[in-house]
Amino acid sequence: MMQTVPGLGDAAGSADISPGDTLKCHSPSPSCLWVAGFGACSDPGWAWSGRGAAPPQPPTLLRAPWVSSTDGLFVTDYFTCTPRKLSPFRSFASIELFHFHIPEDTVIAVWNLITFKEQGGTFGDQCPDRSITVYFRSGAPSVINPLHTHFPRDTAVPGSFALTLAWTLPNRTTGVFNVTSPLPGDWFLAAHLPKDEGKISVKGLYEECQYLFQPQLIVQRMVNIAVLYPGYFTEQSMAPHNHSCLYKVFVPSYTSRVLVEVLQCRGAEGCPLWLRVRAKAPPLHNSTALDCQEHAPCQLVLDLPFWQHWYYVLVEKHPGVPGTVSFQVTVQLTDCSRPSLARPPFLPSSTSMNMPHSFGSVGGLVLGDSPLPTSPNGTKHPVSIPTTSPASELCWPVHPTLRNELDTFSVHFYIFFGPNVSVPPDRPAVFVINLLPMLDSGGVLNLELRLNVSSLCGENATVFGCLNHEVPLMSSDNASVTCETESLAGFLLSVNATASLSRLRIPYPQTGSWYLSLRLLCATEHGFEPCTNVTAEVYLRAYLSPCINDCGIYGQCKLLRTNNYPYAACECKAGWNGWGCTDNAEAFSYGFQLLSTLLLCLSNVMFVLPVAIAIRSHCLLEAAIYIFTMFFSTFYHACDQPGIVVFCIMEHDVLQFCDFLGSLMSVWVTVIAMARLQPVVLYLLGAMLLSMALQMDRHGLWNLLGPSLFALGIMAVTWTARTIRRRHCYPPTWKRWAFYLCPGMLIAAAAVLLYAFVETEENYFYIHSIWHLLIASSVGFLLPPRAKPNGRLGPLPRRNGCRYQLCINEQEELGLVDTAMASINSICTS
Repeated sequence: MMQTVPGLGDAAGSADISPGDTLKCHSPSPSCLWVAGFGACSDPGWAWSGRGAAPPQPPTLLRAPWVSSTDGLFVTDYFTCTPRKLSPFRSFASIELFHFHIPEDTVIAVWNLITFKEQGGTFGDQCPDRSITVYFRSGAPSVINPLHTHFPRDTAVPGSFALTLAWTLPNRTTGVFNVTSPLPGDWFLAAHLPKDEGKISVKGLYEECQYLFQPQLIVQRMVNIAVLYPGYFTEQSMAPHNHSCLYKVFVPSYTSRVLVEVLQCRGAEGCPLWLRVRAKAPPLHNSTALDCQEHAPCQLVLDLPFWQHWYYVLVEKHPGVPGTVSFQVTVQLTDCSRPSLARPPFLPSSTSMNMPHSFGSVGGLVLGDSPLPTSPNGTKHPVSIPTTSPASELCWPVHPTLRNELDTFSVHFYIFFGPNVSVPPDRPAVFVINLLPMLDSGGVLNLELRLNVSSLCGENATVFGCLNHEVPLMSSDNASVTCETESLAGFLLSVNATASLSRLRIPYPQTGSWYLSLRLLCATEHGFEPCTNVTAEVYLRAYLSPCINDCGIYGQCKLLRTNNYPYAACECKAGWNGWGCTDNAEAFSYGFQLLSTLLLCLSNVMFVLPVAIAIRSHCLLEAAIYIFTMFFSTFYHACDQPGIVVFCIMEHDVLQFCDFLGSLMSVWVTVIAMARLQPVVLYLLGAMLLSMALQMDRHGLWNLLGPSLFALGIMAVTWTARTIRRRHCYPPTWKRWAFYLCPGMLIAAAAVLLYAFVETEENYFYIHSIWHLLIASSVGFLLPPRAKPNGRLGPLPRRNGCRYQLCINEQEELGLVDTAMASINSICTS
């Protein structure tokens, strides 16, 4: 069955879908654009949850079912993107954005969505199946809200379309998404994985499962579509095997009405034809239509058409009509600057029609090589239009704005002789804001109206503003003010003496011309009526910003880029969520933030224990390293907090480097001290190796684990050599193993396990605090003790063989003193 999916706007086309499919419209706000049919077809790669035994079969791809002209020529274009790794959704900054461009006159677009798994450079057959959500939107990136968070106040959220892909093979799945008659221009796809539990994984500890997504686009566009010239007749004969004829006409600026008429229908009883009209793309089943058999004359009138766009006219024959049907079709445009007159007949110059450059290219009619169309009797004359309502109310002077670019997504639009503008009582004030393609759609369009209450002179007046895309709109009904029509949606603002300030924010606005119409009305017992002798003064501010309010104090505005397309998004912290980091449903309280900061900072005080042990053992270098680690770890965690309880004495990157270097140097000097080695070169070697490793990858596992394993290897070689020389284990006393070495190694192992496998974003503040306590405790257990006073041993028997000096230190052999004291208490024989 055919079903209309609302919330997307006229951004696409339609297809056959059934109730219960996993395809859904993502419409997070009532401010969605206008309704249009949109859908997709199913194939084995879709996640199917509809009712019935089997999903409906997709229609034949790359086929225009409603165009059957004998001279129709189709061209197929292919587009693809490089596969990218998908990430779990946390904010819009974590999604992968793909950009496509659909040419004009496209009759069908097919997206082939390829997803596959990888693990360790091979296919990830053992990776779990995780659903992938893909969003589609024309003109600008989708404003998505998969976590159902709250948007900031005064934010209008445009609709988008979402679908979910499921896995049909262990390591690969493919989905096909068809769009009939898509809008031309930029299209954006956004994809992400579901939100995870926020586990903090150690980089390089194990091979992670990667989910790669690659969209491919195939479009079929029709070339040499017949062009209708305003004011002229076009004769057409539709053969029995033909079902429809497609035309297009260009609508320039300041056009208030488009009239399309089918007349002199011959060849069948009555006029068994359907007349359908749509802007920007060929008509659909739900486009504006008229049954010529039931309406005479067959005239289709469109008020307030989109300016500077093609309008497509489809004349379709009723099913089951035999024979050839002949008819004439004509189009008449009304210039709103001269509402009583139609536009003059078409002239050969494209300038008179304000045609775009694409008019003379492939897909249009080359003006220099094509004769002008003529009426059946060979004369050229315009067609008169019956005026049903005064059109002068629909056309007003449009005031331009001055564009001032300050930075990326930092653009101010200044009003000439502004920023205060006067709104007269007899007519609206209209302003235009032009957003550039590919440069402005990745930010936030901000609009602010502030009324000067004193300018109302005590009248109960209200200034209404309508913001519309590509055409100005203001209702002529004085009893109510609306910014919407059957084919166009807009955003309504109002200011009066009670509420003198009104704001509007549009994230990721569509590019092109945005028209703001301001109208002054006075409230009466019978509703709103035009004011008399009152002119309102309004402060108007329009600007483009990267993020909403710079993401506030609990977020960070990030400038991102996908290929050549820049966009901005907020990355929230401290439990705050939402598009502008304003949703505090899961936010950390001030007490919680203070507690987490104190735990992470004060847990470093535990390093006072190894510092005291090191000083008592005369290990002054080790004590200095522990003090360095304690100091920078404390202030790094005080600066690294996500909330407002933050204190930074240096730049965050400097504090992080010193914290990581101090932690690794603490491990290095502890292991070297356990090995009873004193050469300063080992300490210098460790400092250089660890600094190099941190500079290469601060979070890499092997870059950090390599130097530590090297130090443990040195200690193992030293202990093994002494064990072989003494012919029993080193250290030799069981008390050293039972009460110091084994507990210290167990505590260190527990700390590593907590850090690598238990730590998540939610429990970070207390798990990492426990990590600090365990590491400091393990260092206190593993440090060798201070040397004790020792007595001299008796003379040892002389060795046979070569003559050399043999110095033996009993304390060193017992593992109780370092080699620096061997010359004092040594016993030498020769």
